[in-house]
Order: sequence, then structure tokens, then C-alpha cells
Amino acid sequence: MTEYKPVKSGKVREIYDIGDSLIMVATDRISAFDHILKNDVRNKGAVLTQMSKFWFDFTKDIVPNHMISIDTADMPEFFRKPEFDGNSMLCKKLHMIPVECIVRGYITGSGWAGYRENGMVCGIKLPEGLQESQKLETPLYTPSTKAEIGDHDENVSFEKTIDVIEKEFPGKGREYAEKVRDYTLALYNKCAEYALGRGIIIADTKFEFGVNEDGEVVLGDEMLTPDSSRFWPLEGYEAGKSQPSYDKQFVRDWLKSNPDSDYNLPQDVIDKTIDKYKEAFKLLTGKDFQVK
Repeated sequence: MTEYKPVKSGKVREIYDIGDSLIMVATDRISAFDHILKNDVRNKGAVLTQMSKFWFDFTKDIVPNHMISIDTADMPEFFRKPEFDGNSMLCKKLHMIPVECIVRGYITGSGWAGYRENGMVCGIKLPEGLQESQKLETPLYTPSTKAEIGDHDENVSFEKTIDVIEKEFPGKGREYAEKVRDYTLALYNKCAEYALGRGIIIADTKFEFGVNEDGEVVLGDEMLTPDSSRFWPLEGYEAGKSQPSYDKQFVRDWLKSNPDSDYNLPQDVIDKTIDKYKEAFKLLTGKDFQVK
């Protein structure tokens, strides 16, 4: 049996190169404020992988994606082990576009902090008088450059993304920048409308894209998971205050309230976090989360 080792380790994911494709394994690690926390959240990786699969299937009419399979029977023998079951995705290889494609449908988080300071979100001027958590008239595309572990992502203008992409894909900067912006907004609009009908507000999220060997822009990485999005319950939603969430905002809030924690979570916070992830999974997919 061929042994494989990760060719890349991110904050949450391990990526394995198996020749003509990749296997992306979502671990049970959790990150916040650009730090990997000291605790694992059991089954978190499987929830992320299976939720991404749901959304990839749901949006393949908008943009092609990198997913081939999440069944380990379709992977080399090395991956047919319990630790890879449910949390691994066989993917097409892509040349990744070095931009985080962030879309904000509601004003919250760092966007709200920026607005209170200067009336802008990521350099975009917004009307006066907006309240915390208020729905924006039009979703905002606020891209950032991707940071290495331990560094902070940097918010950039759309024009700056053209330059960043041009360096990686000469002659294609504007074309790819426009495509990922338009795909990001189209994906958000379709998925946010669907989620609202299931009782969840998608306040904001991020997407990542790559280019395949034919020069086609393809959706990659993860998609609309509690790690990459803010999910709020529709029931009880009211602008003018922060919202309860189904995502890792719960972890962020605990860390803010416990600045001496050294990124070490108590068990009850870990348990509540995975419960929130599983609840969001059930609401969005209509199925109970299950690991084989």
C-alpha cells in the first residue's frame, strides 16, 4: 500500500497529492483570530466536508467546482481508514487564484467595526444610520489577499485584486477578477435565499477559486460552512444588536471574554460548538449529520 503525506497543512485542512488529483482532509482543528486553537472539535471536519458537498451539488449550475467524490472507496487504499471517513474530499487539481472572495449581506463583525469608525466597510462608503446586523441593500464584495498561518488577511479593493491576479496569471488579471467577483455574488444570492427558507441567515461568507488546465475558473476549497461563514437563526433576528450564531462566532466570543485562555477551550464550549455545527447542517440539508 502506498503511503501518503500531506503536501500542505493549513489551519484546518491537510492536502494530499495523489498524482492526477488531490485529497482534501478537513481535520477537527478549529481556528479563530488567525490562530489554531489547542483543542480539537470532534466530527467538525466531517460536518465541514459534507456541508461543502451539499453546496457544491446545489450550485454546480452557476460555476463548476473541484469536487469529485467524498467516498473513500474512490480514493487510494491508504485513505480507506476511519480517520479519513466522512471528512475527506477527492478534488480536481487547480491553480488557485490568490484572493479570498468575501461577500457581506449584513453589516457585522469587522465590517460593523469599520463602519462605526469611518462609515465604510473595507473602503466602501455606506449610507449613514445603519444598525449592527442590519441587512445591506445590496451584498458587498470585499475581497482580501490570502495570508500565511499566523498572519492576517488584508482587505483590498477590487482594482487591487486585478493586480494581484495579474501577477499569478499574466494577461488574465481583469478577466479572472471580474469572474470571481460575479460568481461570488451569484453564489451568495442563490444560497442565501435558499438558507433563509430553511431558517438560517447567511450574514457573510467567503469563496475561493482556481483555474483548471483549460483556463476555466472553478470553485474550490470549502463552501458555506460554519468555518467560512456567519450563520444566524432567522427566528429572533433583529437588527441593532449582535446575533446568536451557528458558526464559530460562538468560539470567537468566548475567546474575547477570556483573553487569558491561551487559545485553550473548555469542554462545554467544544461540545456547544459541534452541536451548533450539526444543527446548522440539519437545517440546511434537511438531514441529520451522520458519520459512517
